[in-house]
Amino acid sequence: MLKLFKNLEKKDWLFIFISCIFIVLQVWLELKIPDYMSKITELVQLNGTIKEILTEGAYMLACAFLSLASSVVVGYIIANLASNFSKNLREKLFNKVQSFGMEEIKKFQTSSLITRTTNDIGNVEMMLTFGLQMIIKAPITAIWAVGKILGKSFEWTAITGGAVLVLLIMVITLMTIVLPRFKIVQKLIDNINGLTRENLKGIRVVRAFNAEGYQEEKFEKVNKKLTNTQLFNQKIMSLMSPMMYLIMNGVSLGIYFMGAFLIRDALLADKITLFSNMVVFSSYAMQVIMSFLMLAMIFIMYPRASISADRINEVLNTKAKIKSGKETRASEVGTIEFKNVSFKYPDAEEYLLKDISFKANKGETVAFIGSTGSGKSTLINLIPRFYDVTDGEILVDGINVKDYKEEFLHNKIAYVPQKAVMFDGTVSSNVSYGDNGKEISDKKIKEAIKVAQAEEFVLKMDDKYNT
Repeated sequence: MLKLFKNLEKKDWLFIFISCIFIVLQVWLELKIPDYMSKITELVQLNGTIKEILTEGAYMLACAFLSLASSVVVGYIIANLASNFSKNLREKLFNKVQSFGMEEIKKFQTSSLITRTTNDIGNVEMMLTFGLQMIIKAPITAIWAVGKILGKSFEWTAITGGAVLVLLIMVITLMTIVLPRFKIVQKLIDNINGLTRENLKGIRVVRAFNAEGYQEEKFEKVNKKLTNTQLFNQKIMSLMSPMMYLIMNGVSLGIYFMGAFLIRDALLADKITLFSNMVVFSSYAMQVIMSFLMLAMIFIMYPRASISADRINEVLNTKAKIKSGKETRASEVGTIEFKNVSFKYPDAEEYLLKDISFKANKGETVAFIGSTGSGKSTLINLIPRFYDVTDGEILVDGINVKDYKEEFLHNKIAYVPQKAVMFDGTVSSNVSYGDNGKEISDKKIKEAIKVAQAEEFVLKMDDKYNT
């Protein structure tokens, strides 16, 4: 998780520092409130004037209002910080995937890369939004509150310490049970995305073979497994809330129960002071418990966010095996030559292509004929370096493709894939797709559509070229 924070910018660290200042202010104001409560209690018991009581009450309300204002400022700053962080992270992840070759894409799988760019980044953003406030506020509140109550009463301190210990044992036990299942959840989300994507891509085949029931059964199996895993996690985590309230109310009850005995046995002169201390101690004890509850909330969010962060880092730290060269010139024009080229896929034991040699000169038409799976498409995919050859070399215009700058190499080659892909946009934007972002004239777009025998089809649509 911490490795992911290296993607924070300098201004983000500045915002975190400003947030820390406001959080410290917020904690100080919150911990001042019990002091005013104590004074009000003493004034009521000692027949203080209404003016004195109202003055202390006004100070207490001012502290509460300023604490609320500080909380709003911190929430606003961190919400913006988390949103910008996730935006930048999505952009880095998208750009990183753009640099991958087919080997890396297959390693992660498309559905998993989609999950990592959406769901996983969402988990990290949530942790940053809520967890950052809690992880700063909780220890400051706990230390400050403990300092305030230290030495007040051994009995009350023992009750508070015992409650904290029970809370920590409960959180650690729940995390031990739930943590392994968070990893399973993210993999199951990958599977759900994969099945959904597969079904949408092959919807025509599914309907042609009346395979809706089969697809539904496959989806139901994975969906049910994800649901059951999530339900188990939620049921376990739902134990936190009643346990927390039980501990909080138990601490208050314990302090007042013990206080009743202490006040009963105290001297008359000490009873008022002891009662006042009990009210203050109870308030500070709640602050201590609340700070540990905040830490418990972090323990709830952190495991899932940590797993998501690891999955994101796995992509960001993966180095593309295909490295761009530097060459931007060619010694020949219009030639492609294979010299003793052999190739096998990274996870394969046997070669798909073995010792292929030929040269295609300018103006020639070369065809590759063979059965399905014989390596025709693979051979073509080696030219633009979708994969790199295992042995031998490929020369385009007399230069090894590995020596070319990738952008320059791709600009030299016109490549028509076996399967057409329509990108989101208009007819015109799809026809003019690519070309390094250069603007293509309407005349050239219309000419291309006419050459492709698509003019009659396009002109029948409502918005024609802008459909």
